[in-house]
Order: sequence, then structure tokens, then C-alpha cells
Amino acid sequence: MNSIIEMYPYLLLIFVRLTSFFMIAPLFAMKGVPNQFKVGLAFFIALVALSSLPEGEPLLLDSFYILLIIKELGVGLALGFTAALLLYTVQIAGAFIDFQMGFSIASVMDPQTGTQVPIIGHFKYILALLFLLTVNGHHLMLDGVMQSFQSFPVESIAFSAKMEDVAHFFTRLFVEMFMIALQIALPIVGALFLVDVALGILAKTVPQLNIFAVGLPLKIIVGFIMLFLSMPIFFYLLQILFEKILISMSQLIRLLGGA
Repeated sequence: MNSIIEMYPYLLLIFVRLTSFFMIAPLFAMKGVPNQFKVGLAFFIALVALSSLPEGEPLLLDSFYILLIIKELGVGLALGFTAALLLYTVQIAGAFIDFQMGFSIASVMDPQTGTQVPIIGHFKYILALLFLLTVNGHHLMLDGVMQSFQSFPVESIAFSAKMEDVAHFFTRLFVEMFMIALQIALPIVGALFLVDVALGILAKTVPQLNIFAVGLPLKIIVGFIMLFLSMPIFFYLLQILFEKILISMSQLIRLLGGA
């Protein structure tokens, strides 16, 4: 790439992949992050990525180039969706806990998506985002996107994976998401299940006792105690979840690019 004209098509393709990734990836896609910052960060990283890429043949701005732009848009969205999907595991675990604690009838507004989310799920999701920042997970996600330019170059249009392989990948990702969510929620859900069993036995032995008046406050108290006691397990599982995000992004790009 000897001139700015030859560099421009590559820069635009890299910029499209990064911008589409920031549209949906955790942390970057939050509404609190200004769009100007996302575009500026994507452009700056695109310049850095362009300088590290090997020299290639000049790209013509023709109909084939339009296909490359659409491909880059899809690859960026797929990488961002993979990262966001696994992080939403925390909200699913919170929904399991809310159902057992009796909080399923209440929800809060998520400013990121503009939808109603479970209370405990949103609390755990905020903790996960803060922990992600603490361990520099956003740097690792950016590193995964940068490595994707090596495994799946922007000038390549051929997908090595079949549609059924991609469908199998995301299906397996959904299964693993629910399994990790179950592991996060299991200590609290298990304890609340034992409380339900104890209340059922108490209702049979002492029929005069109003179980509904006693049960709900008791389950909330036990739920908050277990929520506090299970925090070390929660952060340990978050580490596994963040590693899974990076591994899944790498697997997806290798699946698409065949590298």
C-alpha cells in the first residue's frame, strides 16, 4: 500500500468491522457511551490495525467492494453478538433467582437496551460489567477483534464455514449460556428451594400459621443472605465466563475464516 488511495479501501473495511462490533458488544454498546466516542475509537483502532496488516493488492471500489462492506458488517455484528450473548448469562441467572425470591413480578428499566429486566439480574449484570472493567476485559475483547483481522482478512470474501456449522456454533453457545447461568444461580435457588420445602412441611404441621405472610419475607431474607455469601462463587464463575467470551470469539472467527 504505497498511497493513501490504496490504503483507503482497507481502512474503510476495518472501520466497518470495528464500528459494527461496538454497536452490540458489552460496555461499548451502552447508551451512556457517546456515539462520537465509538466512531472516533473505531477510527483510531482502524488506523492502528491498518499499520499492522501486511501489504495487499489494491482494492477497487466496485460491486465486489460493496460485498466486502456487507461481509465486514456481518462479521463485526457476529463478534459483538457472541460477546453480548454470553454476558447476558448473568441476567438469566438473576431471572432464576428473582423467580424463587418472589421478585419476578417486579422489574427495572435497563438503560442499555431500553427494556424491562429482572432486579437481581440487573444488579448482577452491573457487577459483571464493573468486574469486566476491573480485569481489563474490554482490552481483551479489542484484542480478539484485532486478531480477527489476521484470521479473517478484510479482503477475503469466501466463508469457509457452512450455515449448519454456524448454526451449530450458536446453538452450542446458547446451551453453554444456560448451563453457566444455572451454575451462577444454583446456590441461591437451591437454598430457596429448601426454604420452600421447610415451609411446606410447616404448613402441614401447623395449619393455623399463615404461610403466605411468613414465607415471602423469609425467602427474601434468605435470598439476600445467600446472595451475599455466594459472591466469591459468582466472581469465580465470571472469570470462567470472560474466558469463554474470548474463546468463543476466537472460535467464531476461525470458523468463518478457516484459519
